[in-house]
Amino acid sequence: MNHPILRSTALATMTALGALALAGAALAQAPQMQLPRPSPGASVSQTVGVTEITLRYSRPGVKERKIWGGLVPYGEVWRTGANENTTITFSTPVRLGGTELPAGTYGLQTIPTEKEWTVILSKDADLWGAFNYKPENDAVRFQATPQPAEHQERMGFAFEDVTDTSAKIVLRWEKIAVPFTVEVDTPKLALANVQQVVRWQTPLQAANYCIQNDTCLDEAGRWLDASIALEEAFGNYRAKALLLAKKSDWKGAVAAGDKALALAKTAQQPPPAAQVADLEKSLAEWRKK
Repeated sequence: MNHPILRSTALATMTALGALALAGAALAQAPQMQLPRPSPGASVSQTVGVTEITLRYSRPGVKERKIWGGLVPYGEVWRTGANENTTITFSTPVRLGGTELPAGTYGLQTIPTEKEWTVILSKDADLWGAFNYKPENDAVRFQATPQPAEHQERMGFAFEDVTDTSAKIVLRWEKIAVPFTVEVDTPKLALANVQQVVRWQTPLQAANYCIQNDTCLDEAGRWLDASIALEEAFGNYRAKALLLAKKSDWKGAVAAGDKALALAKTAQQPPPAAQVADLEKSLAEWRKK
């Protein structure tokens, strides 16, 4: 490459490539530019009993356009918002349209018509809008009736008529409102939460302390009854047998000990072998009393 023109061309090409590389590196390091979206993102949450319900969506505006049967065609699946998929999240199982749904996040699509809408909760929560919507992945479909409403420029969701066991979710946009109801079995969920916190081991631990230290034996008896009421187990019946033996109630101690050994045989997690052996030895002595 001794020709002057060739050398000049090669040098210019290398210089241009270098400039492009530097520009690319600068762009990669530069902060991402953020501009307002025509349909801004939004979220709304509501606690129903012990259940958290959250909707995430984008809010398109009317902007003097024909919405129903125009921008949003009738009879077609609509993302129910703009931009990314509209989603609804439940922290516990719920009931919608007569169907039980597990806790989780679902895509929220609708099929609007003039007189009735189909509301769809899809297992595909990560779609971009409804472009790749697949009906075979529906978790539930149910009907909702649109109602006349005051003009609302930007689409939005709201929670109304909230109780401990239900809430009405209302979609509003342009001059219609579309309500549907979410139901939760709050008493069942609350009881399950209590049972997780107040487990049979808690009163048993208090009772064992009393038995081992030969003190507060009456309280120990009440705590053991509470433990057994929550769940019958080798541990609490063994402790009851030991407590009754301390009170010289040999017949009661034998009955509780036999029950403990029976539970040991069916336990998913077998109790310590040494405790079982010690109880069998004690039972042999108590039967002689």
